[in-house]
Amino acid sequence: MPELISPTATLILWAVIGYLLGSVPFGVVLSRLMGLGNLREIGSGNIGATNVLRTGNKTAAALTLLLDGAKGAVAVLLARAFAADDAVQLAALAAFIGHCYPVWLGFKGGKGVATFLGIWLAYAWPVGLACCATWLAVAVLRRISSLAAILAASFSTIYAFAFGEGQALLVGAILTLLVFWRHRANISRLKAGTEPRIGQKG
Repeated sequence: MPELISPTATLILWAVIGYLLGSVPFGVVLSRLMGLGNLREIGSGNIGATNVLRTGNKTAAALTLLLDGAKGAVAVLLARAFAADDAVQLAALAAFIGHCYPVWLGFKGGKGVATFLGIWLAYAWPVGLACCATWLAVAVLRRISSLAAILAASFSTIYAFAFGEGQALLVGAILTLLVFWRHRANISRLKAGTEPRIGQKG
């Protein structure tokens, strides 16, 4: 019986699905629904949970964190339910790109940390938990979200190798490079000692 859809078309389909899921700007939506103003005009202008926290609304920040993570996880879980692992990885990568470059916001999105963590939690939960623990430890000790994100991403491929997820090393490395790229301004501020701390306004 002939296939209804070719392998290439299947990959394209899951890339589109992943991108559309990832591109939902929950931080912007929640800020508007909760009367917190235009998130793009607050703090760093970022659409993620760290910038939502600068509004002073911890509930909105927590919801943004959970939903941004969930959209990465959903992309992985949906693809895993209906497709092979190559499509799962592509959907994961596309979800991350969707968050960073959402079509609805003129391709100016967030830095993808929560989505990155959600992807790993759904794809390989031990790796995801290790990354979350790394982020949390650094965030608590140093109170700098960007540093926590960079270190969590840096260790992710090591965790993947340690937990026997070798098939995900390539996509993991790409995600890590993208995290670094999205945090390039933060890296400059970290070197200069001017990076703001978690919860700091402005």
